[in-house]
Amino acid sequence: MVGARPQVSCRLTDGDAADLAAHHAVRHAVFVEEQGIFAASDRDVHDDDPATLHVLGLVDGEPAGTVRLFPLGDGLWQGDRLAVLTAHRTSGLGAPLVRFAVATAGAAGGRRMVAHIQPPNERFFLRLGWTRVGGVETYVGHPHLRMEIALGGP
Repeated sequence: MVGARPQVSCRLTDGDAADLAAHHAVRHAVFVEEQGIFAASDRDVHDDDPATLHVLGLVDGEPAGTVRLFPLGDGLWQGDRLAVLTAHRTSGLGAPLVRFAVATAGAAGGRRMVAHIQPPNERFFLRLGWTRVGGVETYVGHPHLRMEIALGGP
């Protein structure tokens, strides 16, 4: 059907090798190839930490977006590496990815989540209930804004 809204969904990779490879491929396409934020790879120590949760976003069943989240301690979680492939930026996948990360951290006992976001994305996060904390700061060598949201818990 012409004009039908794409079906979007999110799931944890849960260690599935194919899902994890797709997750990393999306991040590489966005943060290395498209935006040039990282020279060769956006992977870091958090990717190898078993406490890190990798989320894969799908559009009509195809990998199209990612987010990862990890605990920082005392009920604080960090969400990062939110990415949606260029071809799917109008699919509506971004908000479900953020909501999935927030719900997942809350279900894991988190009380608050923080994220460092690129300044052009501030309005998007504000609409999702996040609050800006402070001014522009350098994160991974580029200007970012620190934002946070209270988590509902289990």
